[in-house]
Amino acid sequence: MSEAPERPPLPDHLSIDPRSPHYLAAVFEHDIGIRLNGKERMDVEEYCISEAWVKVPAGKTLDRRGKPLLIKLKGAVEAFYR
Repeated sequence: MSEAPERPPLPDHLSIDPRSPHYLAAVFEHDIGIRLNGKERMDVEEYCISEAWVKVPAGKTLDRRGKPLLIKLKGAVEAFYR
């Protein structure tokens, strides 16, 4: 049996945008999941566990830079490795 590679601890605040100060490349080397209010979400762009919110795209709407327009959803947030 081989041992699983060492995974870094999941941060309280994480973003998938490389330009964000909350982006951590080491975390994205592993598959992570996010649950909001007990349901797994596959479209989360950013989350904060301590403030209990996630940001998800608002349909196909884009901002002026061509990035998806994000909306903030509040509730119990849980981040985990798959």
